[in-house]
Amino acid sequence: MIIGRYMRRHTNVNYVRPGVSPNHPMFGRYLSTVGFPQAQTVYYHWRHWYQPGHLWLTYPSHLQHPSSSFSTVRHPSSRPPRPPNPYNWSSWRQTGILPHAQPRRDLQLSAGLMDRCKSEPPQKRRRSTDGRQAGDKSQRSPERSPPKGSRSPKGSPEWLRNVTGTPVPPGTFPSGPNKSPSTPELKRHWEDLSHLCKAAPSMNGGRQKWPFDFSVMSYNILSQDLLCDNTYLYRHCHPPILDWHHRYPNIIKELEQHSADIMCLQEVQEDHYNQQIKPSLESLGYHCEYKRRTGLKPDGCAVVFKRERFSLVSCHPVEYFRRGIPLLDRDNVGLIVLLRPIDPHSSLTNICVANTHLLYNPRRGDIKLAQLAVLLAEISRVAQLPDSSVCPVLLCGDFNSVPWSPLYRFIKDSRLEYDDLPIGKVENPATFPHSDFFRTHFNLYDLLILQVSGQEENPRGQRILTVPIWPRSLGISQQCQYESRTTDSDLRDLEQAELDGFTKPSIEHCLKLTSAYSHYLKESGHPEITTCHSRTAITVDYVFYSAALGDVMAQAECSVPPEKGLQLLGRLSLVGEDELQKVNGLPNQHNSSDHLPLLTRFRLHPRVDG
Repeated sequence: MIIGRYMRRHTNVNYVRPGVSPNHPMFGRYLSTVGFPQAQTVYYHWRHWYQPGHLWLTYPSHLQHPSSSFSTVRHPSSRPPRPPNPYNWSSWRQTGILPHAQPRRDLQLSAGLMDRCKSEPPQKRRRSTDGRQAGDKSQRSPERSPPKGSRSPKGSPEWLRNVTGTPVPPGTFPSGPNKSPSTPELKRHWEDLSHLCKAAPSMNGGRQKWPFDFSVMSYNILSQDLLCDNTYLYRHCHPPILDWHHRYPNIIKELEQHSADIMCLQEVQEDHYNQQIKPSLESLGYHCEYKRRTGLKPDGCAVVFKRERFSLVSCHPVEYFRRGIPLLDRDNVGLIVLLRPIDPHSSLTNICVANTHLLYNPRRGDIKLAQLAVLLAEISRVAQLPDSSVCPVLLCGDFNSVPWSPLYRFIKDSRLEYDDLPIGKVENPATFPHSDFFRTHFNLYDLLILQVSGQEENPRGQRILTVPIWPRSLGISQQCQYESRTTDSDLRDLEQAELDGFTKPSIEHCLKLTSAYSHYLKESGHPEITTCHSRTAITVDYVFYSAALGDVMAQAECSVPPEKGLQLLGRLSLVGEDELQKVNGLPNQHNSSDHLPLLTRFRLHPRVDG
């Protein structure tokens, strides 16, 4: 039997040292992956001594194989002494092989295991439940894997560097003090916009009807499983704050403190949800709905709401994976709920709440657009009213896209022209709002994802978005609507119209949405930050909503009648990179996710009867 590259081992000999499980890794593998000279010397001699033909290696008679070439029993006096104990350094020094000095304890991994000290760990090949191989080029690429040309740790801000400067293998935390140093709390304030909204009750049939005010949160709480798989993103963190026993109480305390009427949570780990998060939230008066990601990842999306303020009309999980469609081969999901406000004094329309976490991979903006199209088509179906209009919509989540990117503009503008739009070409930064700051504070990686998704360094040239982006077999039109089948008499005209639509490099949707945040700080003009770790600090989380006519954030052409839209009353302010630097980034002692929660308050006006 051949073990590794050099060592041949006999099948009937137990090579495991006493008291150690047979599953213990071989000594040779320990020393072949460490990079100091003494270890390499020991490994060379140890391998030589353990060759099956070496004189000292004699097998007990009851272990000798009848056909083995090692069946000759040599006289003890003809044998050389046994080699030193491979697990005892002093015995190697006594033979003179090693000098009488203590071996170094700060072992550095060799170049064969890590390219350099601060390189992120290699991604594992993952297989989903249906046998799809994650590492195959024809299938998905590993999520959260840094793209080519992405920011290296050397390019990260100095304050986001590893607190110890040592390599961080997957599943472990950087070494550090047992007790985290005290850090100040992040200061966020409430931005009150209610003075810009009319609060007077409406009159209907001589009876007053008051508006319905409610709060909404969107929060990526950081799955512990993903944290452990991507510890290179948290080099700046002190180890104790990354432990779930520290993080969970902080997260629940934060949710309870904000006490939002509706909460859209992402990266909710299923076992933590069932055993801890759901029972805690239910005890606080919430109703909980959850959708786990497809495949093997144990996290998903949750939508929870206060039972005293809303009742559940319907719940609609959305899976983006579609067998047979290569563009939709990822395991991301969404979750849509239709809620009825509880108010005995007013007649209110339902509210459609959608929560999602789109693909991370910065190089695959085409996949993100296709996932978004699936979600928008389902929202349009769920939110449709009898008069073919739609009820107020809230679209929350982690979209893994920055403000002013094509995906962001598609959501806000309801249309995207993508003719000759490269998936990986950098847009001109001068066209972005606050472009001077973006050029100064964001490196190439951050500017890349301002395009559809990012850059894929391909010597054959840039990849261009195909027309159409998703195939007709998906059953979703270029207007992000489910396609319907009609009678034979109209079929040919419909097919021709659909064909024309699928040959135009544009996509649309019928929802008029705007963002509850402006994405830059009013005082300094610097970008707002919603996520921050050792690699970057940007905005990827959003609360989009159907803005009513006269709303402070709405454009006139993107607003709806008051009873079919929402007015923004206020929001919890976001912060910039300077403020995050003072608290050692995210996560920290007080903020236990690498994202900040978005908290908003809206007003829904009552319907006008008759």
